[in-house]
Amino acid sequence: MATDMQSDLVKRKLAFLAGFALYFAALWLLWDTPVVYPLKIFVVMLHEISHGIASIATGGTIEKITLDPYQGGACYCGGGNAFLTLSAGYLGSLIWGVALLAATNSRRIPTPAVVFGVGTLVVVLTALYVRNSFGLAFGLAFGATLMIAGRKLGPAASRILMTALGLTSCLYAILDIKSDVLDRPHLRSDAAMLAELTGVPTMTWGVIWIAVGVVVSALAFRRAFKAA
Repeated sequence: MATDMQSDLVKRKLAFLAGFALYFAALWLLWDTPVVYPLKIFVVMLHEISHGIASIATGGTIEKITLDPYQGGACYCGGGNAFLTLSAGYLGSLIWGVALLAATNSRRIPTPAVVFGVGTLVVVLTALYVRNSFGLAFGLAFGATLMIAGRKLGPAASRILMTALGLTSCLYAILDIKSDVLDRPHLRSDAAMLAELTGVPTMTWGVIWIAVGVVVSALAFRRAFKAA
């Protein structure tokens, strides 16, 4: 009996590793294709929302959020702690990714309900704060699609969808930092504005954020592996 249980555990672990490797490979190969494009814009939205949440949490406001079709966006905030608000974008989308993965592995809430809840949250936040045509169209359409998926998909398919959203958010956060900060330090990125505020070089912030991203992603993977 114990041998059978051990065998089942090993099979689950191997299936988890194989599934993760397959997803990562597919994501890597399809990264610059229309298949992954909506997920990237979704992560950009999480990035901008994270700025807004940090602003509100430190006494500020969200004036508006914009998204553009070139994977860019902006969150216009009033007041709040500038250091925390600027830091919250890249790290916030990373934390969202970890939270989505944690919710996927939760045994307390059915995964389809999580998908529906995320879709509802996207629709509400879009309606409240997004103020340009592309951003409104994307946010409402993406959120509505998730809500429909939450009603129509079963637990297994919902789990795959949520895992895709969570992993993409973690990976894109790291790659976005590399692209905006390390590869193009001349851009007026969050790290560049933080450098102006603190006197710490832009590249330093980029390295710190990538290090945090890698560590957090590794811990999330380890937790998911143990739960498999």
